[in-house]
Amino acid sequence: MRKYLNEELNRLSVKEFKTTKKIPLTIVLDNIRSMNNIGSVFRTADAFLIEKILLCGITATPPQNEIHKTALGATESVEWEYCSETLDALIKLKEKGYTLLAIEQAEKAFKLGEYKPKPEQKTAIVFGHEVRGVQQKVVDYCDGAIEIPQYGTKHSLNISVCAGIVIWEIARHLTGIEHK
Repeated sequence: MRKYLNEELNRLSVKEFKTTKKIPLTIVLDNIRSMNNIGSVFRTADAFLIEKILLCGITATPPQNEIHKTALGATESVEWEYCSETLDALIKLKEKGYTLLAIEQAEKAFKLGEYKPKPEQKTAIVFGHEVRGVQQKVVDYCDGAIEIPQYGTKHSLNISVCAGIVIWEIARHLTGIEHK
């Protein structure tokens, strides 16, 4: 077995990425404090052709060296916007027909494997503060919540790990790709 060279991967250029049809998934970062986590979410969003990231509240915005360190240029390819209030961002998304989902441990939350959006359904997923999670008023406004089942002693995953898991799972449904 031989590893592929980067040039053999046939990745899109930033210009091609910007004109390629995106998965109808928007990521909302609700008061994320770590710029490394923000950069990691950008990189994951690029990997799965996510349409946009909304950076809300205290969430830092590019350009920042700490974001760039983990984003590795994805801040140039992935569309993003800053909103001072997460709830205002969600109101605009709801008006555009998005299904809004908090990624949170909450009553009546779907387990990640149970949630199956229809292909092409416009969806926005909200990831919260590393310690406090998604604000309760934001959870209240969402159409539902998704929880990643966990079995150990810890109560949560790092936001960048959580985002990778959730984005992959939702993206495969929105694109019609099933696990092979």
